[in-house]
Amino acid sequence: MLAELGLTEDDWSQTPLAARTALTLLWQQNRMLQSRCAAYEAQVERLQVQVTELEKLRLEVAALRQRLGRNSGNSSQPPSSDPPYQRRARRQEASGRKRGGQPGHPGHGRRLVPVEKVDQVVELRPVSCRQCGSLLLGDDPRPLRRQICELPPAQAYLTEYRAHALTCLHCGELNTAAWPADSPAGSFGPRAQAVVAYLTGRLNLSQRDVTEALEVLHGLPLSLGSVSAVQKQVSAALAQPVETAQRFVAGQPHHHLDETGWFEQHRLQWLWVDATSQVTAFHLSPGRGKKQAQAILGSKFAGAVTTDRYNAYHWLPDERRQLCWAHLKRDFQAFAERAGQSAEIGQALLAEVKELFTHWYELRAEECDWPDFEQAVRPIQARVKQLLEQGTACDQVRTAGTCRQILKREAALWTFTRVEGLEPTNNTAERSLRRAVLWRRKSFGTQSAAGSQFVARILTAVTTLRQQGRDVLAWLTAACSAAAGSPTPCCLLPDTS
Repeated sequence: MLAELGLTEDDWSQTPLAARTALTLLWQQNRMLQSRCAAYEAQVERLQVQVTELEKLRLEVAALRQRLGRNSGNSSQPPSSDPPYQRRARRQEASGRKRGGQPGHPGHGRRLVPVEKVDQVVELRPVSCRQCGSLLLGDDPRPLRRQICELPPAQAYLTEYRAHALTCLHCGELNTAAWPADSPAGSFGPRAQAVVAYLTGRLNLSQRDVTEALEVLHGLPLSLGSVSAVQKQVSAALAQPVETAQRFVAGQPHHHLDETGWFEQHRLQWLWVDATSQVTAFHLSPGRGKKQAQAILGSKFAGAVTTDRYNAYHWLPDERRQLCWAHLKRDFQAFAERAGQSAEIGQALLAEVKELFTHWYELRAEECDWPDFEQAVRPIQARVKQLLEQGTACDQVRTAGTCRQILKREAALWTFTRVEGLEPTNNTAERSLRRAVLWRRKSFGTQSAAGSQFVARILTAVTTLRQQGRDVLAWLTAACSAAAGSPTPCCLLPDTS
């Protein structure tokens, strides 16, 4: 105590008793206050730790809520991943009218087929008058017509080839007849092969479903192994047309590029799509990076590409790359669903997107010309840039980060306004990949490299044929016939004649 008070033993002995008593009481009170202060400081430190932990938990809860609220409207998730209880947002404001056809709207019922294309005509005439019973004669020049379509039983047509072996009576040589040059190598003809390919590659039926469909609809028994064998035959028949289509796609000026996962023997591969206006090519690759994108586009690529914001495409010059505005709209929707400044910036950006596409649709409908479109978009560009710059300083970390990333590629937002014919969205590629995604979800991928090759080739053929409005089944049949020796070549390139 004396040391804390700065006194010696002599000083203390010379101090009056009353003063010593007062000093002792003050020292005791001071020690008590110091003890309380130390306890309070420790408590404050504990509370600060708790506040820090609570802040971390708050941020974690906010992140989890954002993940829970992710859907196809505010992220890159496909619509098929949306939960069934989620209600889709209206794409446009309600008009207030009742659902269905409006008064005065022309009907779109089933039209009657011309008489020359009808297989059977059944004439129905009344025999006697329903009032007086007199005999009725003659024809109605304009009878009531009603057509009923029916599917006839379609039984598979089975042909048996018998190759006889005959011995020459002159020299004793055994001679066996050769199989016809145009007969397929396996047990199924070109149209049967094409139907299997159509059911799997276009309708995404599983191999078990294919065997059931062919037996029920055509009385054609087919094993699972036969389905795989037929797919290999079709894949070989598609090899040359698909290679030609891929070379054609590489030389086009405008591309839509995208990729999705694909499993081969439970190993992750990547299915790439390179879509152009008339031909679409699919490629299966072990990777999803810059190297694979460059391999698909080619080393001498000089066209323009519409993509998402994935960094595998960052090697493309911004003046030849268009960022997908459908993806950007989802990003902006995510901004709007967050709190604080992020919500205000997101709503403002969504309004700019709506105005931008209003002008784009007018341009596509030829309601305005290109100079007017460029002039209308110019102020939108300035406002979008200003909003993104504001977003980099907002209170939401994820919003600020996304805004900074978009601003790094700002020139790629507006490439479609400088390159005529380039689309502002990557919907063309995403629509092409949708069928592959559904196929993957049902089949869980493929079990061999040959199966994966069939997937890429049949998707290339089917998607391209549908783009060009051609009969998919008829073309596949012709391709399988050509592989069996038919002189008629098959090509996936558009008819320019």
